[in-house]
Amino acid sequence: MATLLHIDTSINGENSTSRAVTAAFRHTWETEHPNGTVIYRDLDAAPIPHLRAPAYYAGYTPAADRSPAERAAFALRAELIEEAERADVILLGAPMYNYTIPSTLKAWLDHVFAVGRTAMTEHPSLAAKPAVVVTSRGGSYQEEARQHGNDYLQGYLRQLLGTGLGLDVSFIAPELTLAPNVPAMADLVPLYEASRDASLAAAESRARELVVRPAA
Repeated sequence: MATLLHIDTSINGENSTSRAVTAAFRHTWETEHPNGTVIYRDLDAAPIPHLRAPAYYAGYTPAADRSPAERAAFALRAELIEEAERADVILLGAPMYNYTIPSTLKAWLDHVFAVGRTAMTEHPSLAAKPAVVVTSRGGSYQEEARQHGNDYLQGYLRQLLGTGLGLDVSFIAPELTLAPNVPAMADLVPLYEASRDASLAAAESRARELVVRPAA
């Protein structure tokens, strides 16, 4: 059975552009997989705790050799890692906050990045799994934009998700999301609308590309 892991992190609820785009991807994916499963985590509504030392170091002990205390410390990490491993596709909503990812997403990544299992091993357990990242941002970071070069989100996620975890990462990046609400950006609203519409279409197209075919 096809499984999608869908994670949202935006603090803006129903007004969030990243949530609208991930929802478009998910709707298309569910249409293509009527019997599929979606594992959903809203890390704004239900944030996970930051990684602490007991959970981190328990990851270096083989599961069969962990003490009861180590098993308890590692329980949340095990749950999050297993969700990612079960998924055929991982969908991440990652709006840009202060030039990088939301802290809630960083917490999730710290739990899932497990040396010897999902990362830093010859056969990482998430290798080659598709990951679609929606990286919405309030301004523009294109080559001609004043903020060009200040996007520390895509490079970081490409390194951690792609190089670190071995995922097959692609990005969808709606821009200028602040334009409808900031008077000084009013003349950019048409560009925002075009970016939003293109991102919604890209999400639907990417979801269709990632249809999981049943084994022959």
